[in-house]
Amino acid sequence: MTATDAVLGAPVERREGREKVTGTARYAAEYPQPGRAQAWPIPATVVRGRVTGVDTAAALALPGVLAVLTHENAPRLGAPDDPTLAVLQGPHVPHRGWFVGLVVAESLEAARAGAAAVRITYETEPHDVALTASHSGAYVPDSANGGFPAVTEHGDPDGAFAASATRVDVAYTVPPLHNHPMEPHTSTAHWDGERLTVHSSSQGTSAVRAELARLFALPEDRITVRAEHVGGGFGSKGTPRPEVVLAAMAARETGRPVTVALPRRYLPAVVGHRAPTLHRLRLGADAGGRLTSLVHEVTTYTSRVKEFVEQAAVPARVMYGTPALRTAHRVAALDVPTPSWMRAPGECPGMYALESAMDELAAELGVDPVELRIRNEPESEPDSGKPFSSRHLVECLREGARRFGWEDRDPRPRSCEEGSLLIGSGVASATYPVLVSPCVASARALPDGGFLVRVNATDIGTGARTVLAQIAADALGTPLDRVRLDVADSGIGFAPMAGGSSGTASWGSAVHAACVRLNGRLAEHSGRLPDEGIAAEADTSGTAGAESPFARHAFGAHFAEVGVDTVSGEVRVTRLLGVFAAGRILNARTARSQFIGGMTMGLGMALTEDSTMDPVFGDFVQRDLAAYHVPAHADVTDLEAHWVEEEDDHLNPMGSKGIGEIGIVGSAAAVGNAVHHATGIRFRELPLTPDRVLTALLAHEHPAGMLGV
Repeated sequence: MTATDAVLGAPVERREGREKVTGTARYAAEYPQPGRAQAWPIPATVVRGRVTGVDTAAALALPGVLAVLTHENAPRLGAPDDPTLAVLQGPHVPHRGWFVGLVVAESLEAARAGAAAVRITYETEPHDVALTASHSGAYVPDSANGGFPAVTEHGDPDGAFAASATRVDVAYTVPPLHNHPMEPHTSTAHWDGERLTVHSSSQGTSAVRAELARLFALPEDRITVRAEHVGGGFGSKGTPRPEVVLAAMAARETGRPVTVALPRRYLPAVVGHRAPTLHRLRLGADAGGRLTSLVHEVTTYTSRVKEFVEQAAVPARVMYGTPALRTAHRVAALDVPTPSWMRAPGECPGMYALESAMDELAAELGVDPVELRIRNEPESEPDSGKPFSSRHLVECLREGARRFGWEDRDPRPRSCEEGSLLIGSGVASATYPVLVSPCVASARALPDGGFLVRVNATDIGTGARTVLAQIAADALGTPLDRVRLDVADSGIGFAPMAGGSSGTASWGSAVHAACVRLNGRLAEHSGRLPDEGIAAEADTSGTAGAESPFARHAFGAHFAEVGVDTVSGEVRVTRLLGVFAAGRILNARTARSQFIGGMTMGLGMALTEDSTMDPVFGDFVQRDLAAYHVPAHADVTDLEAHWVEEEDDHLNPMGSKGIGEIGIVGSAAAVGNAVHHATGIRFRELPLTPDRVLTALLAHEHPAGMLGV
């Protein structure tokens, strides 16, 4: 790619692709330094209580063991901004899996053996890990995640619902879900006097540096955090996690570089998860199928360590026009691991419930599900009243219906059988907000005709390096191969994390501004460039993230076709189609990859992914990829992602919207709605595993014989 007139939008290959497929890309555990030690954490084996005794003698006697850190001898840390990082600071155990020790050794094997040899005794306390919609401890928080009001209300939702010609009052359950990135959370730390260098598997080095500075009482300029390559995160690496604190702590205590790579089975307890959400939806509509009332109420949990409230009712404030609307969140503090960010927090579980309820309403009305959504298009954002900067949901629905062949669908449930298979199709809408944060970037013109662009972006597998280079080349008016990019180093300057589908907009706005300024400086310069080149910097503070007079969101539509096996209860998705309106698409290749990745993750949410909390032991039962089932290639045979052309002048210099998360939003609902169409049975709890489906099918066929089941 050398032409500049089509650099944005072109399907450019990933810049780091060859490094990854040849194994030369280095991740956080792959920085061999002289004398590097390995560390293995020790998780608590009680649900709630306190450590009453620690015996490290057997561990310290093992060959290769260098040190054992516990609350009795670990360095005292400053007060963290995130309480989950106060590791080894006291005897209190707030939940099972909380780290109560760390063994440092010459090798990973020795560290693991040492951790097994440490003897810890506890005093236990009664615990509560069970979430119910009527939990006596549930309360209305001050706000939900993102600063959203916990409760909003317009009009008279209860009165309008009671007076509605058609009503749907239903409940849905989304279980706890875990991120499970391919690369577990890992950090390597090294001290050089009072200077700390960390290689961390993180979605944002600036946040890690700020937290380490707070904990170790260091100026930020004495800390360097790098995240050159990150093997996925899906939100779980969006904030610093305990392993980076433990690595820095152990490195300071031993005087050696230390790597802490968390075993996968420890992740569910210490790096966050999507909290379970219990939804109640009440939809009222008039005889013409227009909503008269919408109520979405959510109950979820948080830990006793830190309040985290999944904002699952927020999407209902965006989607459909209605004169009466109430959304509300309640949360119960339990003795569970602290939930945190997971791909499309709020929107993902919230839109599953809302779009499933819309499907139920369509069935009650006898209206086509696509048509029902179109009839309820709002003129402005229902909650804020702001005009949309752009909203092309109707176009997505219509284009998706055309591509899917929706008009050929027999709307009657259980109307298509092929042998033992029941065939069905479903639809759901999608939305995700447009977010942007301040960022700094620089651009330098070099004497050899090339350009160096520096921005502290983190590429977690999304293709950020490639797209940012495209943005720079477009702004500079130069061929793409003349742009070199430095990323993922806290020394470059502040940058927000890779999260909230905001990375490209945030980093790209700063890169674009720096390149435009550099163009101005170059226009004023004559003659040969100096040896150091000519540089320009940009800081988007004060502009990025400023309040907008417009409601800015991406939208989309999902269509799914399923086959339900009446013998085994197995659900197979034979087609999954998504059509999105996400502003200007900056790289067709990486965008399609992001869309289908999100759609596939939604497929896992619908059919296979589930984390079960054991009420006695207070532990998640599925703690590895053998028990926590994520989709494989064979789980969907026909997967398509498309987009409609969308121009929006109210976003950023590129005209782009985030695409990393909208693919998962609504995907599970489309699959669930397709299963209902196939079977005539409405499932309101995820995932739709064969045992649940088969039990329901048998009960449907032989209701009298299933009374004892």
